[in-house]
Amino acid sequence: MGVASSTANPGFGDFAHRLIDIVVSVAIVTVFLPIVAVAAVAIKLDSSGSVFFRCRRIGFRGRELQMLKFRKMYTGAAGPAVTLDGDERFTAVGRVLAKTKIDELPQLWNVLKGEMTLVGPRPEDPAFVGLRSADYDTILTVKPGITGLCQLAFAKEGEILDHEDSARDYVERLLPQKTALDILYVRHRSLLMDLKILAWTAVAVVFRRDVAVHRGSGNLSLRRRPLEDTVPMPAAGMSLET
Repeated sequence: MGVASSTANPGFGDFAHRLIDIVVSVAIVTVFLPIVAVAAVAIKLDSSGSVFFRCRRIGFRGRELQMLKFRKMYTGAAGPAVTLDGDERFTAVGRVLAKTKIDELPQLWNVLKGEMTLVGPRPEDPAFVGLRSADYDTILTVKPGITGLCQLAFAKEGEILDHEDSARDYVERLLPQKTALDILYVRHRSLLMDLKILAWTAVAVVFRRDVAVHRGSGNLSLRRRPLEDTVPMPAAGMSLET
């Protein structure tokens, strides 16, 4: 199983990836520090509980990690491991954090610690990893990332899941497509690819535009067609293109 590299020297490639992780993460923290402070105060004033929430995820080479996020739900909320758009477990502030993706900012701490990277496969819940262990044998050969092909393609995941049985719908319909994209990323990973994903992530976040991901090549573009027309059923609603 070969992983493409942006350079003939894998050691240099790893160093370059890590350097970008550190420099960009520090820059983002510096720029968004006022927003982080406001979010923390808003969470504390809105409901009781911790400002942060630690999600149990499977990371590089199968090691567990505690992925840090801003708390979006009421303390003690129970339910499926996937969340829906307008999930009843969300606090008022949590709904805003989920919509704007601000809840993801604390994961920069995981990046700075070296547990995650800026660009990579999305770290998944252990239960879901166990359901597709063969896929994750490949996916977990690289560090998980805050953004990536899968994260861009499924940015509106909460809107397209079956509200009647979200966990089943996730496992049967979305998870196979997400792991396929993550495997595609692992097999074609390069420094240039990561830079492109970072650029398209900035477009998605700053300009609130949906990004389409070609499921065969991983090429990225603006999604111009209506959401429901992007992919034929049963995968309707995702920013994937064939």
